[in-house]
Amino acid sequence: MEMQTALPEVIVERDGAIGRLRLNRPRALNSLNLAMIRAIDKALTEFERDPTIAAVLVTGEGERGLCAGGDIRMIYESGRERPEEGAQFWREEFIVNSRISAFPKPYIAIMDGIVMGGGVGISAHGRHRIVTERTRLAMPETGIGYFTDVGATWLLPRAPGEFGTYLGLTGRDIGAAAAMHARLADSFVSSERIDALVASLGELPAAATAEQISATINAVSSEPPTSALLEHTALIDRCFAFDTIEEILDALEKDGSDFARETLQLLKSRSGISLKLTLSLLRAGRASATLNECLEGEYAACVAMLANPDFYEGVRAAVIDKDRNPKWSVGLDEVTPQMLARFGRRDGAPLFGRG
Repeated sequence: MEMQTALPEVIVERDGAIGRLRLNRPRALNSLNLAMIRAIDKALTEFERDPTIAAVLVTGEGERGLCAGGDIRMIYESGRERPEEGAQFWREEFIVNSRISAFPKPYIAIMDGIVMGGGVGISAHGRHRIVTERTRLAMPETGIGYFTDVGATWLLPRAPGEFGTYLGLTGRDIGAAAAMHARLADSFVSSERIDALVASLGELPAAATAEQISATINAVSSEPPTSALLEHTALIDRCFAFDTIEEILDALEKDGSDFARETLQLLKSRSGISLKLTLSLLRAGRASATLNECLEGEYAACVAMLANPDFYEGVRAAVIDKDRNPKWSVGLDEVTPQMLARFGRRDGAPLFGRG
């Protein structure tokens, strides 16, 4: 019997003038590990240098989604005893996020199905972000005692109004129309037309221009289904405009609508440390001049996060035991400035050099 060679966790190939990156851990919802990050980075270098590659396309194998995030189980298991492993993963992941944002050739991400956390990092920084009716996009980190990372502290503050603040704090998953409203996606293509789009991209010549690639995507694009969430943008803008969590909660309580009450209940279930840290980073991101500046701040917080008990408790409840009942170390009213200060920047090796 002939032995079959297992496919790699990132399938790197070319389809005509398109460099393909196919995330291939479908049983793990294509969650990213360090080997996958390094494979993506290596492939981007090769595609960038190859004059016969006109654009890069990233997709996820399997039926469930592009990518459910980083391999948080690995960080949970190694974090206390080998914190350098988690720190190295985040370091290399964030550098790839930056590379995608600055990639000189069109970078196309098909954000079909689940796109969360690290999945947003390898898609929403690209030039062409394509969503479908199956897209479920989220930055759900406050629910696991963590915070919005992978450059989301740059992306979310640039959504209209306070919609990005809402997404970062609640961790709520959204569909295609809301993702486009948040400026995390550009085009809607129905899932039944994705194969045709990929085929059309593969037929483009090596000399295809950015305009030709945009036209190819536009040819199969349409308007996304409506989103009920977008009916509440005025309330979101009003209640999430404050710079403290306490004021946001108070505004939601005073509003009293069903949506406000549901949002209030959701926020109260999150880690208080995560909520305050996330809001602080989002506000800093709004004032930042570059994505890299935000990634530097996120990385400093990541390293400190490895000593935060809420992170391990949140991952335990969501991923390990799956009881969905985390017991946070402190209540929201017990979170002190000193607790948050430890997540600030420290002297050490930066991600992108000094200055």
